[in-house]
Amino acid sequence: MNLLQLIRSFVCTVEAGSIAGGARSLGISAAAVSQNIARLEAELGVRLLNRSPRSLALTERGARYFEQVREIDRQLERAHQAATVDDEAPSGRLRIASSGAFARHVLAPMLPSLRARHPRLELELRVEDGFADHARDGLDASLRIQEQLEDTVVARCIAVIPFVLCAAPDYMARHGSPSNPEQLAAHDCVLFRQPADGRHLRWGFVRDGQRIVPELKPALVSNDIDAIAAMTAAGAGISRLAAFVAEPYLAQGTLVALTGQERVAQFDAEPEPMRIHMCLSDRRDLTPKLQSFLQHLHSCLPAAWRQPLADGNGGGAA
Repeated sequence: MNLLQLIRSFVCTVEAGSIAGGARSLGISAAAVSQNIARLEAELGVRLLNRSPRSLALTERGARYFEQVREIDRQLERAHQAATVDDEAPSGRLRIASSGAFARHVLAPMLPSLRARHPRLELELRVEDGFADHARDGLDASLRIQEQLEDTVVARCIAVIPFVLCAAPDYMARHGSPSNPEQLAAHDCVLFRQPADGRHLRWGFVRDGQRIVPELKPALVSNDIDAIAAMTAAGAGISRLAAFVAEPYLAQGTLVALTGQERVAQFDAEPEPMRIHMCLSDRRDLTPKLQSFLQHLHSCLPAAWRQPLADGNGGGAA
């Protein structure tokens, strides 16, 4: 009997909230997960879960057992990496979560070259614009903006990316250009609604060392940055886009910049940049395979965006 496999089935089921969810996480059938949990209960001689067709709940003993075994997988992974780091190339599953825009525009293009460099890695990119749950989703790490940080994760800023205030030339011709953040209240603005809490993402600016968060007039709102960019290019109003989203539109001339080096008019403040954080559940989760990912991401970013790694090999990044 593979006791570790039985424990994994139990832990993944509890973290997912259902046998079906645990099965998806493990890549096996729901029937196999159910059988594994039954075998574990038989081995222990106690009931761990109260199960019905519509609900699943830990028993009192099950809750105590779960607290003791929930970290077994991670501890084994750390032990394996500690024993083999000098002998083996990075290998195994690496599951990363990221916000949608950063995943599509930055991570997705660079992952194939990481896989080519380390062919024994099994990479999975989860696109999460809400709060990523490391335990529930079996994540090795998540990449989050400042507004998504929680006290339950260990975070380190790895990139600082400029925001660009943008509008279509047609919109500029019809409405003119604001010259300061306060004038944005009189312009149509295309805003991002945060999936996690449903609020509009505020626009912060810095002028003469002072932070300004102006009132904005929502003209169009979306929970997808690429949709916001497309609507802005179609003349909907002014939007604030990360540089990696704005640059193709600026190069094509379908958008013009109101801030930054490519600005077409005077604007007396600069948008606060986007800060990308590498988030872990525990500092010890920075395994060699995750260090390889971090090093590769760092090398693929424009030099002006990179934040220093803590040492030469990516260690201590969180």
